[in-house]
Formats: sequence, C-alpha cells, structure tokens
Amino acid sequence: MGRRAGLRVRICGAALALFALVLPTAAAAESSFAGWGAIVVAGDWRAANGGPTDAFDNARRDVAAALSGLGFDSAQLRQLSVRPRAEPAGPTPLLATPKAIYQSLKAVAAGAPGCFVYFTSHGAPQGVVIDDEILPPSLLGLMLDNTCGAKPTVVVISACFSGVFVPALAKPNRMVFTAARPDRTSFGCGESNRYPFFDECFLGALDDSGDFSGLAAQVRRCVADKEQAEGVSPPSEPQLWIGPQLRPVLPLYAFAAPASP
Repeated sequence: MGRRAGLRVRICGAALALFALVLPTAAAAESSFAGWGAIVVAGDWRAANGGPTDAFDNARRDVAAALSGLGFDSAQLRQLSVRPRAEPAGPTPLLATPKAIYQSLKAVAAGAPGCFVYFTSHGAPQGVVIDDEILPPSLLGLMLDNTCGAKPTVVVISACFSGVFVPALAKPNRMVFTAARPDRTSFGCGESNRYPFFDECFLGALDDSGDFSGLAAQVRRCVADKEQAEGVSPPSEPQLWIGPQLRPVLPLYAFAAPASP
C-alpha cells in the first residue's frame, strides 16, 4: 500500500470514529420532548365513598410538574380540573369538560411533533369520569385521531376499568397505559390518599426510568407490590399497548433527567 493510500485509510478511519461520536449526540437530540403537546386531566374530586378528595388534583398537578422536568415545554402543556377554582397556587387549570379536553388537545397538538395525554379520575366500564359525565373510549379515540393523528402519542389513563380504552385507542403510533384491566378496579382514591396507587407509582418510578416503556414496567411492579401490601384485591393489573410503529423508536424518546414532584 502506498503512502497516499495509507493516508486516505487513516483519514477515512478518523472520519468514521468522529461520526460514531457524533451519532449518539444526534440521537439524544431527537429524544427531546421539546415541542410535544401535553394535557393532564383530573376528572373528579370525590373519593370512593362520596366524600371530597384531593388525590386526583394532586396527581394532575404533580404529573404536570414532572413532565416539565422531563423536558416538556410548559407552553405546550394544559392542565384541566373539575375544580379549577380550588387550585391552591400556581396557574389555574382549565375547567375539565369533554369539549375543553378536545379543544386543549387541538391547541397543543397543532404543529407538535408528538402528544402526551394523562387522565386521573374514577372510571366505569363505559369510560372515564369527567365530573358528572363519562368520556367513552370511542370519543377519546376520535379526539386523538382528529388532533394528534399519526404523531407519536403516549396516553395514560389512571382509573378503574380503564383497560376498556386499549382496543379503541390502540394504533401503530401510540402507547396506551391504563391503571386496570377492563373488568377490574384500581385503588387509592380515598379521602385521605395523596394520590391513587397508580399515580403514586407513576410519579415514584420516574427517577429510575429511562423512557416510557421502562417506566410502565416499573409502575406495574409497584402497583402489584402496593396492592399486596395494602391487602386489596383482586389486583388491578395495569394494561399496556405499544404500537409496532412506536415500539422501535420509543427508547429514543429518553427522559432528559430524573424528575420528581
């Protein structure tokens, strides 16, 4: 091999090494949630026994704060509550109604590269409770189709019977994570609970999770352990769907930094 050929090989090798160093940085940049649209909804204020509870609004507020810590843009994040005037501090959330949920989704999804949706409320086999109404899976599915469309979308529903949402929301570009099977209740919505069990586990697992798929695995384990420790049954068995289009790229949407409320 001549001197020029050897020089070309060394230059080529150096270029490849430099490319290998730059590639992870580019991949990391793509994992940012900057610009994603997000809504977090607290759909009720009543405990399982009918008395008042702050559990849903506590979860709504702290999930929103945690999203900001993960790199979500606060300008692209909407909070909705059925008791917005009871907010103790900070920005007042919007009044949660099905129409307001759709309008908020439409606003944050416009021009956004991806969507994140979180509900915490009571649930029924017909859907998730929004104050005195039921938001059914079919309607939420239409909302997402008309706003987030084919964008990468993560939907989390913390409610009893929330597994009923999986068939209606399951699309190739979506992750759907629910607090319970279609035929099971979830737990932790009493008057004295700070959060429902599922929300508590979601928030607690963020520090030790690298992305949403890893987070889901940790939340499932946490919920099972907490239900066993509290002696409640039958187990809620959180459900998870990750579409084939989203699954291979979901790890690229890595959490920017550990976050906790």
